[in-house]
Amino acid sequence: MRYFDYLTPEQEEDLFLHPPKEFSNIDDKETLAYAVGAALYMPAIRGRIAEDIVSGKIKGLVSLVIDLEDAVADSQVDYAEGNLYETLNKLHRFMEEGLIKPSALPLIFVRVRSEEQLSRLLSRLEERLILLTGFVFPKFSPVQGEAFFRLLEAYNGSAGPDVPTLYGMPILETAEVIYRESRSSALLEIQALLKRYRSYVLNVRIGATDFSSIFGLRRNPDMTIYDIGVIRDCVTDIINVFGRQEDGFVISGPVWEYFRSDRVLKPQLRMTPFQEAMGKDGLRLRMSYLDRSEDGLIREVAYDKENGIIGKTIIHPSHLQPVQALYVVTHEEYCDAASIIANSRGDCGVMKSEYANKMNEIKPHLNWSNRIMNRSKIFGVLHEKHNFTSLLADLKPAGALV
Repeated sequence: MRYFDYLTPEQEEDLFLHPPKEFSNIDDKETLAYAVGAALYMPAIRGRIAEDIVSGKIKGLVSLVIDLEDAVADSQVDYAEGNLYETLNKLHRFMEEGLIKPSALPLIFVRVRSEEQLSRLLSRLEERLILLTGFVFPKFSPVQGEAFFRLLEAYNGSAGPDVPTLYGMPILETAEVIYRESRSSALLEIQALLKRYRSYVLNVRIGATDFSSIFGLRRNPDMTIYDIGVIRDCVTDIINVFGRQEDGFVISGPVWEYFRSDRVLKPQLRMTPFQEAMGKDGLRLRMSYLDRSEDGLIREVAYDKENGIIGKTIIHPSHLQPVQALYVVTHEEYCDAASIIANSRGDCGVMKSEYANKMNEIKPHLNWSNRIMNRSKIFGVLHEKHNFTSLLADLKPAGALV
């Protein structure tokens, strides 16, 4: 699997200085932590997940979360678990029949409800577990989180050396995390827990929808999650605790809920990047994103990146391409990062950037440079003449999942 594998060789050569690299669930944790990227959620009760993967119906699908929690009614849990089992059985059969190669399989995660359900799935799925990359742990708390990761540790310890590691992705979304009086202690307890199980923690995910519901809030499509003060403050503290370079946690941003809406405020996409890349076609492309109010999504992902967040929960296929395009490393970012790393042996302290528009300080910008390089391996590096809009030029919005 790799990002933008739907491009023709000619398109890829034109767009990328360094194209994205291939990966699968047998790769190292650092690679997979970045590769999760835009993770599309599907309810476990959906009957054609395996067929959609094999057919390539969802353009750009690289990572997938099969949801057994909020997307499944309490009365449907048994059916959803059975359908998950059948989905993985189908995928295994399709691979045996040569309809899909193991290398073309997206990273697949399962969001579970409880440690009891996780234990049950680990027993029931057996050899089908090799198709998974891990599990998502909602409403994560230190007590429940300990139980989740003990089960993962036990499974991984008993699995053979050729079996892919199963990882956990906790979602921070509880009242204890967002309430001011309990936030610091809750985050530090979770941090201590995740450090103990660091080798099995793939992402730390932010559940802003649950956070908002605690206060009866919901952002409108003209706003980003960073415009809601109480959520922004909590996200800031999560980044402060888990975004430190020495800890090595990758933080994934909250879901964007809208795929169609009425506009109130002015559009938030500048014409210039679209017009410079594609002329009139670029302006028409820009209008298509404005018509779907996805300029708010693009703005929020830009804020995510500025705050050190890479990855996002996706609930509609049309969101995959714009989010993934924004994660691609620009030529300017790559040149800066490569220069800083190359001069980090102590012979230079500061230098003018190759683009001659900024100063690059070696020590302060070294951690940033390492993150850019990690991103460049997964999402690629654009040629100088291109920006993220170039990756959207020939793409049409994907249809809704029903």
